[in-house]
Amino acid sequence: METQSNDIEIVKVQVFSNYKVISMNIDGITHEESMIFPNGEANCMNWILGHLIYIRNAFLNVLAEESIWDGEKFSCYERGALPLERKDELVTFEELKSHLQQSQDKLEAKLISIESFAPETINDIAILCLHELYHSGQLGYLRRILGKPGVIK
Repeated sequence: METQSNDIEIVKVQVFSNYKVISMNIDGITHEESMIFPNGEANCMNWILGHLIYIRNAFLNVLAEESIWDGEKFSCYERGALPLERKDELVTFEELKSHLQQSQDKLEAKLISIESFAPETINDIAILCLHELYHSGQLGYLRRILGKPGVIK
């Protein structure tokens, strides 16, 4: 197999590192804790994790892979959804953790096997990586708000 291009290596490092940060930040959080809306309105940890997975499906699609879930069934996690109004639709935190693992397995397998990105997908891939960074940081703050110790030292 020929060596992968630098852009794939950069995306691999981001996807692998983001997963580690996300996993550390959600570790030890119960479903009940994941459903707490700070200030009674800020997005809860459950929604942010579900939203990350929702957008990871778009990432998989950009890489010509199938989504890991039905976007319509999980539409409460899409961009612009109002989680406070749809909290009865949010699934358990354990189920989300399982979906996160599935999305990671699929992303890693694709990134390990792909030889190049289609030029027209580069912008989307960069934005999708930024999206993950943005929300993984939010999970870190939410962890602290829930009274848990920070995990990124």
